[in-house]
Amino acid sequence: MIHCGKKHICAVVACILIFASILICYWKDLQLPNTVTTKIFPQATTASPAGQLCRGKISQNAITPLKDNKTFIISPYFDNRESKVTLTRVIGIVHHEDVKQLYCWFCCQPNGKIYVSNAKIDVHSDRFGFPYGAADIVCLEPENCDPTHVSIHPFAHGNIDQLPRFEIKNRKAEPFSVDFTVCISAMFGNYNNVLQFIQSLEMYKILGAQKVMIYKNNCSHLMEKVLKFYIEEGTVEIIPWPINSHLKVSSKWHFMQDGTHIGYYGQITALNDCIYRNMQRSRFVVLNDADEIILPLKHPDWKTMMSSLQEQNPGTGVFLFENHIFPETISTHMFNISSWNTVPGVNILQHVHREPDRKDVINPKKMIVDPQKVIQTSVHSVLHAYGDSVNVPMDVALIYHCRKPLQRDLPRESLVRDTTLWRYNSSLIMNVNKVLSQTIL
Repeated sequence: MIHCGKKHICAVVACILIFASILICYWKDLQLPNTVTTKIFPQATTASPAGQLCRGKISQNAITPLKDNKTFIISPYFDNRESKVTLTRVIGIVHHEDVKQLYCWFCCQPNGKIYVSNAKIDVHSDRFGFPYGAADIVCLEPENCDPTHVSIHPFAHGNIDQLPRFEIKNRKAEPFSVDFTVCISAMFGNYNNVLQFIQSLEMYKILGAQKVMIYKNNCSHLMEKVLKFYIEEGTVEIIPWPINSHLKVSSKWHFMQDGTHIGYYGQITALNDCIYRNMQRSRFVVLNDADEIILPLKHPDWKTMMSSLQEQNPGTGVFLFENHIFPETISTHMFNISSWNTVPGVNILQHVHREPDRKDVINPKKMIVDPQKVIQTSVHSVLHAYGDSVNVPMDVALIYHCRKPLQRDLPRESLVRDTTLWRYNSSLIMNVNKVLSQTIL
């Protein structure tokens, strides 16, 4: 009896120890911010390409809503810039309070195993009061996986067949195909400032841009013809941006308590996507609007300017340029080209008077960045980056911004005459005439 009792006690103790070990492991698992669990789905009995083992429909949309309708996926990007870890960084839009948990479902190559990884949801700080904001959905990639696609899901369990699948971009490091890419976001409001758009595009090309990416919500029929020309030329790449099909958008940058969900047609999300989309393709990314041009004052073009700035500021990845308003209400009779008068939009060559600086008012800035050093960006500054940011002095370059005046009551004589743009007038006029002759005139 005593002998049997000892056996019984030993068995009970062993069970308790095993159960306690399981609880401890489970508790530790919950504490890890990026736990990785494995699900192995049955494989096909017949031979098939590795990609077919990864199930789920591949999403081809620029904006893909998840079933909760509070999470919107733009695109995942491979990110190995952190030492010792490899990440998939998904650019998205989320409700800043309601979305609390997401998982990355990785499909590994070549065996088709599914790994589910707990995601960190990092909503960007520059939401400007709107309930929805740009977000990085970040997951550790499992070792020895090399996933080409990922699905995002609010749960760690489910049916992979029912989840949209997204290609993970930037997996292969490639030499830069261009030096400068301009990111414009977002084109909306039936945009029809055709003449100024063509002039800006041609100035970007003169200054050194080889690619212009436009996140297009909508524009006029005439503008569509111009975009078609630039797409066929190879300069413009359009990213469809139907954000108003998913959210109530505001054309303002700050929340007005008006029931809208996100500011300025999701501009910040588009800018972040544009940086990551060009991280392996472009040496520099220029972040400005279509009515803005970063004008060098000491150099003939962006390439020589950036070479000089990098030499003076080693390790810097973000260069900020002051915005200066050239009011479209103040014009000169110079460059009044009759054939341009039938084209809708502003002729920037006729606007060479800028508003003076205001005391105690800081001019907003736009940027040229090394995309590989940017983690998160806002509109006028970078939120997180590897390396430093530097403010470029106004005597080196400024942003020519031709738009409605901010200082409306200033008389003409109070404005500063600045004809820097005219240095490029010959090439600009010739190039604009060429585009107009092939699109509109």
